[in-house]
Amino acid sequence: QLELITPFQLYFNPELIFKHFQVWRLITNYLFFGPVGFNFLFNMIFLYRYCRMLEEGSFRGRTADFVFMFLFGGLLMTVFGLFVNLVFLGQAFTIMLVYVWSRRNPYVRMNFFGLLIFQAPFLPWVLMGFSLLLGNSIIVDLLGIAVGHIYFFLEDVFPNQPGGRRLLRTPSVLKAIFDTPEDDPNYNPLPEERPGGFAWGEGQRLGG
Repeated sequence: QLELITPFQLYFNPELIFKHFQVWRLITNYLFFGPVGFNFLFNMIFLYRYCRMLEEGSFRGRTADFVFMFLFGGLLMTVFGLFVNLVFLGQAFTIMLVYVWSRRNPYVRMNFFGLLIFQAPFLPWVLMGFSLLLGNSIIVDLLGIAVGHIYFFLEDVFPNQPGGRRLLRTPSVLKAIFDTPEDDPNYNPLPEERPGGFAWGEGQRLGG
């Protein structure tokens, strides 16, 4: 908006990334949502709302797993982006977050602008239809739904199937960086670390 840079310096271009080593485009293509307007505000509101609800809900106390979902989704979208003609993937990332939240909260009733009332799992498809009404391409929405479904299936569905197992495991390096170490239930604190400090005079009850 300040015209310090242009979208042409940010968009996803495999040739510029791999042949001219403009690797920043792997990240910047997720950060541009177009000029300030309805579509921009729409994406910002949904990105903030559902990112926050995921972080405070199913990912509460699991920051490393939350970051891993970001990395997994971003990597998968980048790979798919090599085969589809998309130059910015930020909206697809937003739809992915919406999809994961909606599948983990299937009984929440949604009200879309006071016009439609439906269950949460239909929200990504309602947003895709709304995007279509605005004249936008639905490929970016389909990409977000596809990546969100892959993550949800591998994380929530497949491990609970007969013979299934968890294929997505958060790397230990992310856990070391983002997760606080859990308290060891068998740890016996030193006297000076106990509430009240040293337990002077602690012993049997009088008359016991």
